Amino acid sequence: MKKNSFIKGAFIATFAIFVSKFLGIIYVIPFYQIIGEQNGSLYGYAYTIYNLFLALSTVGIPPAMSKLISEYNTLGYYNTKERAYKIGKKIMLILSIVSFVVLFALAPLIAKAILGGATGGNSIEDIAFVVRVISTAILFVPLLSVSKGYLQGHKFIAPSSYSQILEQVIRVIVIIAGSYLFLNVFHLGMTNAIGIAVFGATIGAIGALIYILYKIHKNKDQLNTDAVAKEEEKKITNKEIAKKIITYSLPFIMFGLTMSVYEFEDMLTVVRTLTNHLHYSTVDAESIIAVMNTWGNKLNSIVVSISIGLTTSLVPNITSSYISKKYSDVRKKINQSVQIIIFIALPMAVGLSFLAPSVFNAFYGVNKWGPIVFKYSIFVSIGTCLFNTTIIILQSLSKYKAIFISLFTGAALNLALNIPLMILTQKIGFYGFYGAITSTIIGLITSVIINLYVLSKDKDLKVKYNQTFKILFKVVYTLIIMCIALTLMKYILPITGHGRMTSLLIILIYAIVGGTIYFVISFKNNVIKEVLGEKFIDSVISKTKKILHINKRQKTNA
Repeated sequence: MKKNSFIKGAFIATFAIFVSKFLGIIYVIPFYQIIGEQNGSLYGYAYTIYNLFLALSTVGIPPAMSKLISEYNTLGYYNTKERAYKIGKKIMLILSIVSFVVLFALAPLIAKAILGGATGGNSIEDIAFVVRVISTAILFVPLLSVSKGYLQGHKFIAPSSYSQILEQVIRVIVIIAGSYLFLNVFHLGMTNAIGIAVFGATIGAIGALIYILYKIHKNKDQLNTDAVAKEEEKKITNKEIAKKIITYSLPFIMFGLTMSVYEFEDMLTVVRTLTNHLHYSTVDAESIIAVMNTWGNKLNSIVVSISIGLTTSLVPNITSSYISKKYSDVRKKINQSVQIIIFIALPMAVGLSFLAPSVFNAFYGVNKWGPIVFKYSIFVSIGTCLFNTTIIILQSLSKYKAIFISLFTGAALNLALNIPLMILTQKIGFYGFYGAITSTIIGLITSVIINLYVLSKDKDLKVKYNQTFKILFKVVYTLIIMCIALTLMKYILPITGHGRMTSLLIILIYAIVGGTIYFVISFKNNVIKEVLGEKFIDSVISKTKKILHINKRQKTNA
């Protein structure tokens, strides 16, 4: 294994998450052809409950482990960081077993709660069965997560990222092949077909866990797993380590809860306001909230994956620099993180917004409200990216008070503005639900501003954002040129009124043209080098030339 630099690690992690998210969207198309739209509800019940229990069983410990391992590793406390890993595994094992037992035992009660008094669809037994099947994944996923955090803490980003792709590939293969075979070859019925599909989560986790544990075992020397404790390390008790793990995990829990709060606030206010005050039908209002919180969110996750990949690399790197008191390096990484989001996530969001009719049609088919909602809601992903990244930076620097203030202020502002902005936007001639999306963006950006302000006022860091504002200006005018060119293209190649496959082709053509314009201008005005660094760009060019040279030589030999 090789340690990854901040930028390289961020790109490896982002690539892995992007591939995983993309596979997570694409597999739905053949899977729903196999089981049908209505039977997708049984699959959805299992995953909704599983995700809730998984969140409870991981409780922010994996990223906290990454931070703690990086901290002890930087200090040279190799024996202590190994103890931290063992304690982390024990905590996760206890939480995962408890969560599994509770979920397995309560499956029939959960099924009753889901169905209420409804009849004629899935039975209580069917739902209880798939919930019990997927509960087995909880025995493996938490241990996998904490082991990935252990490697990330050492700045070994690649193995944990590759394991994520491996996990998703195995899962998707089991879902598609398993459901098809159980239904059409073995004729075991729909419930068993969906049962094997959800069991894909368990098989994928086991495969990824075996890979990660193999990597850890094979590279014991690099990881200093057998290090003898120094005298100062002996004073650090297991109780102290466990307390640190829990303390470090709390901001991640708060962060996860806050994102759920934003969706919950929309769920409480959007449908009621649209129907009671703005004269939308209940069917339209529910379709709109479904796009905002579910279908649009799936597409937003493609953009958000950039910040997730970025923070995967950011936690160990910024923690290490801060512990070593390399404040100039910390300042550089903070600005570079924001600049990467501006440079990559912003054009992706603009492009998806521009192509909203084609994008929504390609993934979900013709939909009355989908493209209208999505073309604006996609910009929530930019706020989410900046929010994710700046919160993780504060967490890595142990600024817990600032995190609490930031999270609370943003969520409170969103709740306060939701209804007034919906009414206002409707009155001035826009769609009322645009007000709800605007309030979410305002809440997230307010949190980001607070986070950046705290970093600028830190007595050691005193972060300045002059260069980042210059990058933002260059990116914005480049995007304006790109959008003008794409708007002119619409007269030649319209983006509406096409089938799914044609829509995919249109997205590809527009992406190539828009991407080429954006990157050519960005290369000319030096934005690429300023954001990613000359060393990284030279490395990419060198490797590309090497690959092209090898291919050319192979063709010549042939």
